Amino acid sequence: MSADEPERIEPAPPRETAVLFGHAYAEQALLAAYQGARFPHAWLIAGPAGIGKATLAYRMARFMLALPDPRAPQVQSAKSLHVDSDHPVARRIAAQAQGDLLVLERTINEKTGKLRQDIQVDDVRRTVAFFGSTAGEGGWRIAIVDAVDDLNPSGANALLKILEEPPRRAVLLLVSRSAARVLPTMRSRCRVLALRPLAAADVARAVAAASGGRSDAPDIVGASAAADGSVGRALALLEGDALELRHALGDQLYGVDPAPLATFVDTVNAWLSARLAAGAQAPARLAGLAEAWEKVNAAARDVEEYNLERKPLVFNVFGWLAEASRG
Repeated sequence: MSADEPERIEPAPPRETAVLFGHAYAEQALLAAYQGARFPHAWLIAGPAGIGKATLAYRMARFMLALPDPRAPQVQSAKSLHVDSDHPVARRIAAQAQGDLLVLERTINEKTGKLRQDIQVDDVRRTVAFFGSTAGEGGWRIAIVDAVDDLNPSGANALLKILEEPPRRAVLLLVSRSAARVLPTMRSRCRVLALRPLAAADVARAVAAASGGRSDAPDIVGASAAADGSVGRALALLEGDALELRHALGDQLYGVDPAPLATFVDTVNAWLSARLAAGAQAPARLAGLAEAWEKVNAAARDVEEYNLERKPLVFNVFGWLAEASRG
């Protein structure tokens, strides 16, 4: 990377992340179910982008594959889903070499070199052979779908067939940015675990862990407060020169003169309008752009009507745009 290029904060992917910030209630729900008599064969882990859904799914998979017998004393006495990062299962999952774990996610198109817009149906069909074989270590076969939102209709139907006839000792962990957008027939066959946006303090702790900074550093505190509970959004706010730019914009908007604020909002709306008008995008991304439009304009009205501080608006707007762009 050249000296002129902005520095990017690259957090560890969920398969390598050993610590989950927040969501203690969700982790305890998974643990209690595993310790109980019957563990649901499918879970729908839903919540906004960037809050740790995939991290929780990998955490559950790691625990089950490391401790395949729910009746074992070590499982029954467990207080969390923690598995040491040097455990053989944890190392294999981090290296994408755990044979009893199948991960379905968007892949790189070899012809274009870009990330595909959806999960390929052929990848989903791999679950049939995967679940049809015996677990390599005599335990569980687990599939993580990250995210269900990225399935096209053919892929969703192929996955639904697996959910309708779940194999023995097989578990599907489905990650979704919105449970309401998941097919009702699919949702009804899962236990839904809804994750709430993280508290700002938890976002700051996660951002500090990803960036090597301190959770009480002013920039991290500011980005975390403006991130609406999303670690991903907070990291986007902190990338390279973006934070300095946001501070500068906030300073330019300072005061009661409505003109600078109106110009800023008009520019953002023009950017969103151009992308909405293009139309040739995945439905989830179009919905995200429309949601960002509503948030930006509602927040701008509140700032003007109640004479609120304008700098937080800038942080929020860039966070919403970053999330909408990811789709």
